[in-house]
Amino acid sequence: MTTASPEAQRRTRAFARVIGPYVATFTTIYAIRLPELQGLTGDLFDQPGLMLLLGAMMLAAGLVIIGGHRSWRGPLAVTVSLFGWFVAIRGFLLIATPATIRSGVDATMLSPVAMTAARVFFGALAALGLLLTYAGWFARRPATG
Repeated sequence: MTTASPEAQRRTRAFARVIGPYVATFTTIYAIRLPELQGLTGDLFDQPGLMLLLGAMMLAAGLVIIGGHRSWRGPLAVTVSLFGWFVAIRGFLLIATPATIRSGVDATMLSPVAMTAARVFFGALAALGLLLTYAGWFARRPATG
């Protein structure tokens, strides 16, 4: 299997520099504060215009990652590309099926087992964010030649 070009590797690291700290910060705070956010999610879903805007922004952000990062060579590149697709699909679903998303969120918030699983999931995403941060900012750059 051939390796990605130096330009593709630089692009992957640049995306990891942005995505990593964002994911690490957001998911850590979300995992800690998840039980407190129960009222906030209800308020959010009660405003269809805000849900439409949030979904549109997520779809746009995901499409920027998908369009700007086309490399699938190596674990870091795959992670960045999958993140772009994940964000784009979530944004699309918020626009297309907000009631379905709301019912899933409500079910998670009402179940202690699902709440614990969600907190563990967000903790795992925080660890992934830290790995992306490290790879983007601190890992040794590959030799160009």
